[in-house]
Amino acid sequence: MGIQISGGQSEDGVIVGNVYDKYGSRNPIVHWIQRGYMNAIDDLVKKAAPKSIHEIGCGEGFWVLHWNQLGIASRGSDFSKQVIDLARENAVQKGLSTENFYVKSIYDINPEQDSADLVVCCEVLEHLERPNEALDALKKIVNNNLILSVPKEPLWHFLNMLRVKYLLKYGNTPGHIQQWSKSRFIQLVSRYFEIVEVKTPFPWTMVLCHAKK
Repeated sequence: MGIQISGGQSEDGVIVGNVYDKYGSRNPIVHWIQRGYMNAIDDLVKKAAPKSIHEIGCGEGFWVLHWNQLGIASRGSDFSKQVIDLARENAVQKGLSTENFYVKSIYDINPEQDSADLVVCCEVLEHLERPNEALDALKKIVNNNLILSVPKEPLWHFLNMLRVKYLLKYGNTPGHIQQWSKSRFIQLVSRYFEIVEVKTPFPWTMVLCHAKK
């Protein structure tokens, strides 16, 4: 499922979208790692069995397009106009509506416009200066289910260094300003949501959550 990616573009000093095409990579190791991630998120979406999905931090729209092609009404938002423009171009190429994508910061989401049966916010929190504020915002719009994921640290740094990437930053991917181990991430999310299931597709931590009663 080839899509256009940002390739490391930045907006307001923040790297947006994907630095490289991890979905279309022919590198067998990258393909294996990405397949594990995709299988994990597909499994959690099936368990949530949503009627609608809102992906916050949707980037170039890979997952929103994927879910719409599966027949699940899905939309995506991102703070970056550049990356939403790419998502809309990708939607046109797939014969899907560009109205599935809109520009909005995670800090500005509200129940009236942004709630869905399932909210997905994957590979976003590590980019944010105020992750607690973002989780607080998510808490206001999650009525049923939420999926979150972040890179598992320090494993993520170590793997980047093994492939001789970002050595001057000790393996930290450009744009990642937060780091969590599996236990620290679970502890953080538990303050805001009831965690139903934890998955660890190498090298991420991924959780399916419910709103706290």
